[in-house]
Order: sequence, then C-alpha cells, then structure tokens
Amino acid sequence: MARSFRFAVQAFNAKSGGEWAAKAQRAEELGYSTFHLADHLIGPGPALTATNHPVQDVAAIPAMAYAAAVTKSIRIGCRVFCIDYHNPLVLTKSAMTIDMLSGGRLELGLGAGWLQGEYQAVGLKFDDASKRIDRLADVIEGVKAFRREGALDVSNNTLTWKGFEGVPKPLSGPPIMIGGGSPRVLRLAGREADIVSLNFNNRSGMIGPDGVRSSSEDLTTKKIGWIREGAGSRFAEIELEIGAYFTFVMDDAAPMLSNFAQMFGYSEDNMRRHPHALFGNVDQVCEELERRRELHGISYFTVGDNAMEAFAPVVARLSGK
Repeated sequence: MARSFRFAVQAFNAKSGGEWAAKAQRAEELGYSTFHLADHLIGPGPALTATNHPVQDVAAIPAMAYAAAVTKSIRIGCRVFCIDYHNPLVLTKSAMTIDMLSGGRLELGLGAGWLQGEYQAVGLKFDDASKRIDRLADVIEGVKAFRREGALDVSNNTLTWKGFEGVPKPLSGPPIMIGGGSPRVLRLAGREADIVSLNFNNRSGMIGPDGVRSSSEDLTTKKIGWIREGAGSRFAEIELEIGAYFTFVMDDAAPMLSNFAQMFGYSEDNMRRHPHALFGNVDQVCEELERRRELHGISYFTVGDNAMEAFAPVVARLSGK
C-alpha cells in the first residue's frame, strides 16, 4: 500500500523574527507537514559565489527553535544538519531539546557535508567522502544511544561518550532523516534512517549541472536500489523524501520547462520527469506526483518557500488538508 503524501517547505532567509514567524505560520496554515531549514554558515562573498549556493541568513538551531515556538502542529526540521559543523553532543542535545519543547515535533536530519567551498572558507578540513560518511555513521550511533535510557557507553572513531545519561529525552523519537546521493551514504541511510532524503550526488562539492544530471529519473531508480540494499527487510518502513528544487505550478509552465531543459542539457520530456523538478498546472503536478509515488515510492516532497503559495493547492488536494 502506498504511503500517504507529505509535503514540506524549506526556507533559508528572513530579515526579522516577524518575517520568520510568518513563514512558519503560513506553512502550517497551508497544510504543509514540515517546516525545514538547511544548515549553511557563510554569508555573501566570493567564497559563497564560487559554490553557486544561495545565502542562508539564519543559523539552523535557533531558527528551528523559534519556528517551533510560534507554531502549534507543524513539524520542524533541517534537511540536513552537516555533522562537521557542530560538536556532535551539542547538536544532539540541542535537537532533543527542540523536540521536547515543541511537544515532539522534530524531524532530525543528518548529513555528511558536501559544500567544499564552505568548509574551506571557515577553516574546516574537507575529508574525502568515505571519511565524512564514516563520521556520519558514528554520529548516528551516538544520537540513537543518547535517546535510550541509562548511561551512555559510545566509543567509535568519532565519539567517546561514557558515564552520563543523555538528557532531555525526546518525545517523538525523533525520526531521523539521512540525506545524500552517493551509493555509500544511501546504503547507510537505508540501514539507519526513518526518512531518506534523496539528493544530488554532490561529488563536485558545489551546485551545478553535474549534480542535477546525477539525479535523473533512471539514476534515482538506482539510488533507491542502494537504499534498498542497505535497508534489507526494513525497506518498507522507510519514508522517501526529495526536494523539488525547480517547482513551477502555473497555467503555462512551458517556457520555464524549456529554459531549464536547455540549461541542463535535457529534452523537455526528461526535464518534466526529473525527480527534483515540477512543471505544470495543479492537475498536471498532482498527476506527476502520483506517478512518481507509484514508480519510485517517493511520498514526501519539499518545495522552497518561494513556491509555497503556488504549490498549496497541490498540498490541499493530495494530503487531504
């Protein structure tokens, strides 16, 4: 049986607390299930320009806490925390505190990090992917141990936590989302995650055509195969999520579709089917999402806050809210 649809908004920027509160509250009013951030550090300048990544004004942890405080029912998440940007114990305790204070509304997204220019700009060593993914696995072990009753006894290549209990205990679990696009991280996600966030294979360390082309319909099928390999018999328990980064819900999306197809070197038909893109009117987008759920098993879709209003009729129709 197919999972019910869920929809999220991802926001990066606000110039005031009022603006941030309004975004979170509006997402809740429109029936979105989750209000997400990303986890990026650097502001405008040549270092960020070289990565092609958009600016993120707000720090993830306090912005999540604020969004939780001004809403009542929407889940709060980050897709995903870069574990290299945080002390693992501080990150875990902060996350569990947000879950407790929000009444169990946290989705805890974790990732191995990928934006090489950001690492370099803040003086962090950018290890090769295998080391970063191994470190992610170590942190996930710690998070799961922190949630359990009793004194911690975690010893791996990254963590040594002994002789104390993890507090506060979360109310919701919380569900762990693991994001990525490479075989190794997706097998790890299949083994450990409640939610797997399918993303580009960001091997280039920046946003660009290489990442977009790593996530075509055929290659997304391969990615889900890697998740299945890691998950084994628990695959049916995993929720699959994806960011629809290029979302244009409008009566005539043909010009936008043509522009993006040319930009990334796709035919228009392949661009229309790209798992990270949505082009069309409400009927067409709903039909396409149902097709993707049937084909890939993806039932959880995230759109940017710039598409939140236009996409809302899709949320209303498919989530029943």
